[in-house]
Amino acid sequence: MATGAPVPGSTRRTWWAWTIATFFGAGFLRPGPGTYGSFAATLIWFVVARHVPVHLLPWVTLGMASLATAVGIPAATRVAQESGRKDPQIVVIDEVAGQWLTLTFCLPAMPLALTGLVCFRIFDILKPPPVRQLERLPAGIGIVVDDLAAGVYALLLQVLLQHLLLVQQLLHHGLRR
Repeated sequence: MATGAPVPGSTRRTWWAWTIATFFGAGFLRPGPGTYGSFAATLIWFVVARHVPVHLLPWVTLGMASLATAVGIPAATRVAQESGRKDPQIVVIDEVAGQWLTLTFCLPAMPLALTGLVCFRIFDILKPPPVRQLERLPAGIGIVVDDLAAGVYALLLQVLLQHLLLVQQLLHHGLRR
């Protein structure tokens, strides 16, 4: 262990890592801290989505997911080391990154955003292949990347459901005329 590095399981906490990894404390909420992290990410996305032109929203959302990933991996690594746990439940920045990835092509409507939230939580909990296998990657990479993979699955399902809903609405309105 490097000089000055915290001892796993010690009470010493690196404030920036714990703040980011727990997504400003959402990871401390019970029960289901991952759901709280995903819900907080969805609310933040929705507020941002209401202020960004719809044609730029996918790029902004990908930027948000990328930023959460870039800062989340080192933060999750640090919190895992300092807590002495491989994948601490309090780390929810991975859910934030995965949730934002899920919402990349979501239209700025709360029912659609909540559909994306449900899709992401399903894949994050079920962890279909290769999501579960990605957890084996080292430290923060494994903590975050498996949620990004769940986010890809959820993104595909959310886009499909959104498309089907829009087609249904177009057909419904078209038949009424």
